[in-house]
Amino acid sequence: MPQQITKGVKALLSEANSLVETMPVEDAKQKVLDENYVFIDLRDIRELQRTGMIPGAFSCPRGMLEFWIDPDSPYHKPVFNQDKTYVFYCASAWRSALSAKAAMEMGLKPVVHLEGGFSEWAKQGGPVVPREG
Repeated sequence: MPQQITKGVKALLSEANSLVETMPVEDAKQKVLDENYVFIDLRDIRELQRTGMIPGAFSCPRGMLEFWIDPDSPYHKPVFNQDKTYVFYCASAWRSALSAKAAMEMGLKPVVHLEGGFSEWAKQGGPVVPREG
C-alpha cells in the first residue's frame, strides 16, 4: 500500500513562512557585519565548497540543527547560546523556513530567515567568501 502523505512540503513551507519573519537581502546586507546578528548557513558541505558562503556565517548542516541548539544535547554549540538575532539561510529559503520554525519552537529567539536564500543573496551582489577549513 502506497503512503498517503497528509501534509506535504508546500503546506509545511506555507505554515513556516506564516510564522517566521523573512529578512530581505538588502536588509541582510546591512546586518552581515553587525555583531548583534548571527548568520546560520544550513547548507551541506558540498554546497559550501561549491558556492562559498556569507562572510562570518556559522555553518550548521540542517540535520544537526536541533542537536546543536539544545544546551542539554551532547552536541550543543555555544553559537546558539547568545543574545543575538539569528538569520538562517539555505540555497533557496525552503530549508531555512522549516529550520527557523523548528528553532523558534525550541525557544531560540529572535530568529528570521533570508528571503530567497543564498541564491538570491549572490544574485543581488551580497559578499561571498570561500568556506574556511
